[in-house]
Amino acid sequence: MLFNDLRKGLSVTIKYLFTRPVTCQYPNERLEVPERGRWLHALEKFEDSGKIKCIDCGLCERVCPSKCIKITPIENEDHTKNAAEYELDLGRCLFCGLCVEVCPELALSMTDKYELAEYDREKFIYTKEQLLNSKSKEG
Repeated sequence: MLFNDLRKGLSVTIKYLFTRPVTCQYPNERLEVPERGRWLHALEKFEDSGKIKCIDCGLCERVCPSKCIKITPIENEDHTKNAAEYELDLGRCLFCGLCVEVCPELALSMTDKYELAEYDREKFIYTKEQLLNSKSKEG
């Protein structure tokens, strides 16, 4: 009876010894993230002029269920609005993607950066400059 239990346990171990490993050795190997994954946000710019696409309509701020987006508007000389300050608190963000879906100018997008762990809560608050620089995709 003891021998049968030992044989069953060893047979499972030996069976999995010859299969392909499932785990990913994280710092050395990285998982391939889904194309439509929702990770770190990014603010978009126009390629020709380099200006930010955000027109400060405030829809992303209003639709956010966790109220983690804060926009401070500024009016330009040509009477167009722009975001003087754009803050996103990732400590409160649900990564639901509603802010990206509601943006009429496609000024907000989600990148494939998922390594967002920090020790300090203040580092979770991303400014406009940080969100503009977060667009570069990691390979």
